[in-house]
Amino acid sequence: MPDHARRQQPAAHPESPTVALPVVDVRPPAAPRRSRFGRTLTARAVLVTCAVALVSVLVTAIVAVPLAIRGAERRDQEALAAQARLAAEVLRTRLDRGRSADEERLIQQLRNQGIDAYLIRRGTVDRPGLPPRVVQRIEQGRNVSVRRPVNGRRALVEGRALPGGNGVVLSRASTTGLWRQVLLSLWLPLLAGLAAGVVAGLLLARRLARPIRVAATAAARLRAGDRAVRVPVESPDEVADLAEALNGLAAALATSEGRQREFLLSVSHELRTPLTAIRGYAEALADGVIGAEGTADTGRTVLAEAQHLDRLIGDLLALARLEAADFPLEPVPVDLARLAVDAEPTWSGRCAAVGVPFRVETPGGPVPAYTDPGRIRQVVDGLLENALRVVPPGAPVVLAVRPAGADPAAGGVLEVRDGGPGFTDDDLAVAFERGALHQRYRGVRKVGSGLGLALAAGLVRRLGGEIVAGHAPEGGAAFTVRLPGDPYRTRTLA
Repeated sequence: MPDHARRQQPAAHPESPTVALPVVDVRPPAAPRRSRFGRTLTARAVLVTCAVALVSVLVTAIVAVPLAIRGAERRDQEALAAQARLAAEVLRTRLDRGRSADEERLIQQLRNQGIDAYLIRRGTVDRPGLPPRVVQRIEQGRNVSVRRPVNGRRALVEGRALPGGNGVVLSRASTTGLWRQVLLSLWLPLLAGLAAGVVAGLLLARRLARPIRVAATAAARLRAGDRAVRVPVESPDEVADLAEALNGLAAALATSEGRQREFLLSVSHELRTPLTAIRGYAEALADGVIGAEGTADTGRTVLAEAQHLDRLIGDLLALARLEAADFPLEPVPVDLARLAVDAEPTWSGRCAAVGVPFRVETPGGPVPAYTDPGRIRQVVDGLLENALRVVPPGAPVVLAVRPAGADPAAGGVLEVRDGGPGFTDDDLAVAFERGALHQRYRGVRKVGSGLGLALAAGLVRRLGGEIVAGHAPEGGAAFTVRLPGDPYRTRTLA
């Protein structure tokens, strides 16, 4: 072969199926992103807990400071009232005698305590400063307990009336700056609250971030191709759900990749078989081993192997395109009984060639359904070929058709049954998975590529029907395909 021909690469067929191989990312792990303050879970948890502590302290201050101030003023008022009662008792019998040394000593003692004393004799106060209304009430014989301006300053006023229009009034200036004093005293609890918030935030963030970091590490290992990674399942429930989801993903990926590898191995084996035959005969022809009299037989053999290869490639292409939106389907009203009768000549001859009796069962009348006749014939051919491959000589293969119900619009049912080795109950669960039965029975009995049943199931689902595998009364496997009725007929009948 010329060198330039060897260097030419064959162009890919535009409809050739692309089989994806398991890909393991061997690139070095990306450098960790440098997180900015406020974007990490730890920083946000600390900020939130500090904010909660700050708000708690401020709310407490807003509620407690007025209560504390009112409580302090109430205590001052009660203390002043007690002193006013005591002074009134002392001076009860002395106010009518004029100002005495005892009065002076009492007034001085009160003044040393920051209390101003006013003596009222027959409705006249001994010095100015008291509000006239306070003097008037004492003259009327009523006690006084108010807050009023005294000498231009707001003060607590406690007055006790005595007989004869006499009385004693004590006043003490209201304490100023209580708000400022209380607020200044809040810096210590505020600082303690912020410190507690930082500590609580750090502890909470570490508790929350640890399972997330573990899950992120496991996800990175999964991305790198490690399917054995598992995350410990621990509380709380949300963390346990995340761990179980990651573990389930790892198990699903491992199962999927295992099946993909098995499928590729089986498909490559099936593709290699006809290619080996074609190559062998081609080499024999090129070397002149086969004479002119054997050329026709060799050509037929090569053609059969090429057709086998083309069928495998067609199945792969159909499987690859099955779920695509542009997969061609042309459903029309179909008589399933007529379809079965049309298939009988082809399959009766093929079955007779290997000593297998073929039988078609129809109800004697039309079995209407709404489907793509070409695609459903593809399904029937695939199921019959699968049955013919495994059934021994003398065992039957049956193609049966019947209505799905008494109503003609209910659709129809196709059955392919055989007298072959059949399936176990475990086989029925995976009968339509690509390559599952091929992997189980390779080397045990005749098996195909593992594509036919998967393709048949996909086609039936796309046509709006359903397919199930079961046990046939003939002793082998039974595949039942239920197809929908004609929607236009249903609408007309309605």
